[in-house]
Amino acid sequence: MRFVLRTVSVWLRKIGATLSPLAALGLVLIALTCAPLAHSQAAPAQSTPVDLDPWGRPVPPPARNQKSAPAPRRDISGTWDPVNGQLDGVQFNGSKAFQEDGKSDREPPYTALGRGEWQRNKPSIGSRGVVPAEANDPVLICDPQGFPRENLFQLRTTQIVQTPVSVAILYEFDQIWRVIWTDGRKLPRDPEPRWFGYSVGKWVDDYTLVAQTSGIDERSWIDNVGRPHSDELRVEERFHRVDRDHLEWTVTISDPKMYTQPWVALDKLPFYLQPPNLDVREMICSPSDSAAYDKLIGNPASDKTTNKLAPGAN
Repeated sequence: MRFVLRTVSVWLRKIGATLSPLAALGLVLIALTCAPLAHSQAAPAQSTPVDLDPWGRPVPPPARNQKSAPAPRRDISGTWDPVNGQLDGVQFNGSKAFQEDGKSDREPPYTALGRGEWQRNKPSIGSRGVVPAEANDPVLICDPQGFPRENLFQLRTTQIVQTPVSVAILYEFDQIWRVIWTDGRKLPRDPEPRWFGYSVGKWVDDYTLVAQTSGIDERSWIDNVGRPHSDELRVEERFHRVDRDHLEWTVTISDPKMYTQPWVALDKLPFYLQPPNLDVREMICSPSDSAAYDKLIGNPASDKTTNKLAPGAN
């Protein structure tokens, strides 16, 4: 069932383009409703539902009310899962600290330019979601999500690998990896833009790594609901290892062209350590699958919606 949930999540960014936000939410609720049943069927002899990895091995849940061992010094390596479940890091309706619900005025502190760019972006999900024919989300054509969106949409099981000169982040979604250099180098002054930018990090204490990223391609969005950025975007990540089994991940956005002040997009999202032999599932945006979906479902849905809105339509 874990596979089903992840598959539904991958396609929601396509489904959200063809269904209303309420309908898309309904699919999530259906998946969540089925999950306990599937878990119990996978392990009928267990009194507690057991989640299985792709090899059929149990995935241990986060320990509750148990004292963990102290954190190792200057070490955030390991395989990490969101403490509160995979959906806690998905962030369908924008970055977790600034969810777009269509009911409140709680938005990042836009400049006039930033608000205009945000309004020009047409996401396929959220309170401003549009039909496929109107959407301009770059990921709908399988462009890379880029950074920091990789942290702010579908942040699921994450592997962190350390070397003497770097920290590598391996994301489950889209099988993306990026490198944070910890060898003392500075960010490049006039870099060639890249989807995932250029990252450098340093330890501010024995249990906290702070990374800075710049040089990010302007074609990407900050999150799933189209928050924009400019060439002046600077992203700060703070990885704080609370103890051996727990990690907190914070993301702060700074872009003086688009926002009047820095804002926290992800605030201490908690993760727990998984066994080193955990197999991470594959989640990849396939252009051929996307094209097939649009042909069978997405484009007809757009045409139907357009016809309903056309003058004189039945």
